[in-house]
Amino acid sequence: MARTVAQAMVATLKASGVRRVYGIPGDSLNGFTDALRRSGGLAWEHVRHEEAAAFAAAGEAALTGQLAVCAGSCGPGNLHLINGLYDANRSGVPVLAIAAHIPTPEIGSGYFQETHPQQLFTECSVYCELASIPEQVPRLLEMGMRAALQLRGVAVLVIPGEIFFADAGRGPWPAAVREARAVTRPDEASLAAAAEVLNRAQRVTILAGAGCAGAHREVIDIAGALKAPIVHAMRGKEHLEHDNPYDVGMTGLIGYSSGYRAMEHCDALLMLGTDFPYRPFYPDDDVPVVQVDVRGERIGRRVPVRVPLVGTVRDTVDALLPLINAKADTGHLDRMTAHYRRARARLDRLAEPGRGSRALHPQHVAATIERLAAEDAVFTVDVGTPSIWAARYIHMNGRRRLIGSFTHGSMANALPQAIGIQAADRERQVIALSGDGGLAMLLGELLTLRQQQLPVKIVVFNNTALSFVELEMKAGGIITYGTDLDDSNFGAIAEAAGIFGVRVDTADQLESALRDAFAHDGPAVVDVRTARQELSLPPKVTYEQIKGFTLYATRTILSGNADEIVQLAHTNLRQLDLE
Repeated sequence: MARTVAQAMVATLKASGVRRVYGIPGDSLNGFTDALRRSGGLAWEHVRHEEAAAFAAAGEAALTGQLAVCAGSCGPGNLHLINGLYDANRSGVPVLAIAAHIPTPEIGSGYFQETHPQQLFTECSVYCELASIPEQVPRLLEMGMRAALQLRGVAVLVIPGEIFFADAGRGPWPAAVREARAVTRPDEASLAAAAEVLNRAQRVTILAGAGCAGAHREVIDIAGALKAPIVHAMRGKEHLEHDNPYDVGMTGLIGYSSGYRAMEHCDALLMLGTDFPYRPFYPDDDVPVVQVDVRGERIGRRVPVRVPLVGTVRDTVDALLPLINAKADTGHLDRMTAHYRRARARLDRLAEPGRGSRALHPQHVAATIERLAAEDAVFTVDVGTPSIWAARYIHMNGRRRLIGSFTHGSMANALPQAIGIQAADRERQVIALSGDGGLAMLLGELLTLRQQQLPVKIVVFNNTALSFVELEMKAGGIITYGTDLDDSNFGAIAEAAGIFGVRVDTADQLESALRDAFAHDGPAVVDVRTARQELSLPPKVTYEQIKGFTLYATRTILSGNADEIVQLAHTNLRQLDLE
């Protein structure tokens, strides 16, 4: 029996392990969605906005490491995918986007809903091609899937709508496309040069990131040989924080003072699988750097590198470790881990509940979530202050996962990423830590949770502001402006949508509300009223930041908003008491 191009595509996706496609139907996509309906075994995950479809696919791919798929109809439909695809591509997760297109004879005519997807998606993909005739689709599909898996990024296949209905023909279609594994490590000369730098140094620090996934043992082994404290980037947290006696926390704007000091005082830096972007947090340029990355083009983008090592962290460390002379002096390590213990204790004291009926300290909210969450929970976090509190208070144990828009930095990522993660594993606890601004952006996806029966738990840090933007304004000496958000009861909104919802106004309500939500067998929203003026101090406060904050305070008072300064002081005085 003859089959259509779309049916052949669906067969290839199923054989390759794909189990669902995220999207919204449309006329140019009808041939593909009809093939899904006919085939069975490949679910259509209907979302409310295509941006959520792309984020959901990215979330699934981040959880499983396998190819995830989203689809959009021609013009505005697939154009809406672009932000989520940017995030997936920059996060290095394999996603295939099927972008339906206008009829082939109309391309270039200014037709209804016409865009040029193969140009639009080029920058946010590792592969992007247009199929002009049915005979191209088998090869382009295989090439796109393989590019997404091997290059760890987004592949976009643009297909005019009528091609989906065309005869698939008798030519060969790929039966299955799976990732091909390889051992990737530097040559002997490069390894010897790296060992020479590290053996000569007395105070080595390791900066580690997402490239350390699956290499926990290897990183611990080399840290032990070098007696090196391990500083992790945000995306390295889930892979390295647990069972790690060398951990000294994060550095960067949302990091710990101990992570900053470990970088500041080293005389050699070993970078493992990280492209940490913030140059002011690196050591001085005269400190030699050895950088390991499987993508060689990324080496040296942030800081001068003495020895570049191209390879995976696991394979490279395995090859490098026999060349390392084990160090006996633990002075640098002992000082940095002691500093970490002091910094950790200060942060933990900030998580104590506030008094009275004032809005809750977000540190306490995050710490309570951490305590009540499952041991294998998956956390998604919105960009902004939820990322700060997750970085500082959600602890990884080797079974938990922490997923967010940590490189692209998009708002509104937590809920749609949670949709993809929960769709991929309906039995696992998935908790989205959302800001009120981020949740409002894709609020319609609450209806997706209900319709798709996805038991995602959403905790909203509701501070009635774009509070991270306000922090940046304060540090820059700017009066906060345009950041207000009306106080919205997201718990009530959830209930109106047919979802379990509750509002938390005081600390004594928090634990019971979270327990009830986490025990609920469907989706749930816990809307927590948190302090708007909570400060998250960076690991090092610079003169420019002090100057900026002083200007902000002076200008705010002179503009007649002195109450804002009083509220800020009242909220944060306890932080000063802990220094």
